[in-house]
Amino acid sequence: MSLFQRHRREMPTLNTASLPDLIFTVLFFFMIVTSMRSVPPLVSYTTPEGTELSKPERKSHIIYIYIGEPIDTDAPRHETVIQVDDKYCDIADIADEVTSIRNGMSAEDAEKMCVSIKADRSVDMGTITDVKTALRQAGAYRINYSATNKKK
Repeated sequence: MSLFQRHRREMPTLNTASLPDLIFTVLFFFMIVTSMRSVPPLVSYTTPEGTELSKPERKSHIIYIYIGEPIDTDAPRHETVIQVDDKYCDIADIADEVTSIRNGMSAEDAEKMCVSIKADRSVDMGTITDVKTALRQAGAYRINYSATNKKK
């Protein structure tokens, strides 16, 4: 008989009581950070090609304007239409639409607001100039044009 008994130490189990809280916190973080809003184009367009292209760093402060032929079968073909956000607009209505979208943005995003024009290759430059004039009236001075990389 020994004077001292050896006790085997057991490994304590991992406490998983706070694991659901941690998972929901991470899920909530990604839901807040990720923007899921995407406006489907109602206009068919083929983007022009370019060589010196760059991507914007944040998309939360970009307003997309689509210019091209309507996708709807009810609308007459070979007619150039303009889509701001998720509805068709005339050139006279662009300034009001951009101003209302800017008013709905946060102050930081409104300060960095940029308008991205996604126009069809066959759209005449007069229409794009009219759109740019309407954007100037709305106070939207940062404009970029969407294009695809030119294949060599």
